[in-house]
Amino acid sequence: MVSSMAGGLIYDIKLSSVGPGKVIEPDVVHEPGDMDLAMKLHYLKAIYYFGKQAFEGLTTLNIKEPTFILLNHFPATCGRFRRTESGRPYIKCNDCGVRFIEAKCEKTMDEWLEMVKENASLEKYLTPNQIIGPELAFSPTVLLQFTKFKCGGMSVGLSWAHVLGDAFSAAEFMNTLGKVVANEKPNRPINLAQMKTKSTNTKIPEKIMEDPLSIKRVGPVGDNWITVNNCKMEALSFSVNDTQLSHLQSKISSKGTNFSPFEALSAVIWQCIAKIRRESEPKVVTICKKSEQSKADGNNQLISVVKADYPIVEADPSELAALMKSASFDEREKIEIASEKDDGVSDFIVYGANLTFANLEEVKCYEFEYREQKPVYVSFRIDGVGDAGAVLLLPGPPKNGGRNVVAILPENEVIELKSELKREWFMD
Repeated sequence: MVSSMAGGLIYDIKLSSVGPGKVIEPDVVHEPGDMDLAMKLHYLKAIYYFGKQAFEGLTTLNIKEPTFILLNHFPATCGRFRRTESGRPYIKCNDCGVRFIEAKCEKTMDEWLEMVKENASLEKYLTPNQIIGPELAFSPTVLLQFTKFKCGGMSVGLSWAHVLGDAFSAAEFMNTLGKVVANEKPNRPINLAQMKTKSTNTKIPEKIMEDPLSIKRVGPVGDNWITVNNCKMEALSFSVNDTQLSHLQSKISSKGTNFSPFEALSAVIWQCIAKIRRESEPKVVTICKKSEQSKADGNNQLISVVKADYPIVEADPSELAALMKSASFDEREKIEIASEKDDGVSDFIVYGANLTFANLEEVKCYEFEYREQKPVYVSFRIDGVGDAGAVLLLPGPPKNGGRNVVAILPENEVIELKSELKREWFMD
């Protein structure tokens, strides 16, 4: 048991584990693909805020019981990493389960959310902060934290190792939990893809290729799966309502070209960050978004890069939005080749290798229901972001509309970005 965190704001912390209700054959493994291994230093963090009714009257056992059924359908999430003789990581399935954490918060949920508006980094206390390593065989890949607020509301925090899958996969995991709670049969076979093997259809050209622009080689980190930053990274979170969004889109539309919310917001934020960084303005940015062939499991999001050959600060935002719109070349195959070169042993980062914009608008985060209650608010962030930073665009609450933006940037840039957005665009 851990006594408290965040200066006593989070207290009465209890740790345990949950596993699948059905035992599978021993020595069943899951072999992550090359794209999965390229993402292994990143971690997805999701927090679902529920009102009092969702968990009222439930005991710890009541909350744990649905996870026994859920984990029957996600055996890799209960596993632990090992290495082959060549050093390539793989998961031994159903080996120790998922970490389960209970905690209490001395604030009401409304008070907490007001605090988070001023300091988004506080949310790190509502999700487990554990990484994979330094002992692979003892490190869970998925952790759940249930934090009860003073008012009776509850947050459900998910820590999801990106090596398991992208944000769409993580949301599928949580949405399936909601279906189990509602006594619905998950639309997945039990022990799905237990014997999934690494991709073998990528042939490495005889000529050694340079690493693609979208990744950065780091480390080696060995069995301690996290990148080391050269500066402290902080989170900034803010909402853009429908009215602000429509105004922004119309303001930067050019010659009959309409831009999506993601393209418009990304262009504006890109230029604001360029103003902050001045001589080192980012002319190359990475874009992550849902693939048209997106699957429920694994890392399937499209990853592309756009380059500007002119000063970002002096550009018209519509030019930057047009660049975002034209980003279509998928670098995933190149990333897989880079990862496969030495059998998945090398270490890379994607988020923050360049300034990275992730379009998570289509993540179905508000479809996770608990006892017929929808979350009042959902927050996502990514840990393990490189020094160049990352910006995530998420759907806003259904009743409010709009979009939520989370920027993970060097600490000294967060306040400046806030000021730039207030002065030039839409932040209150």
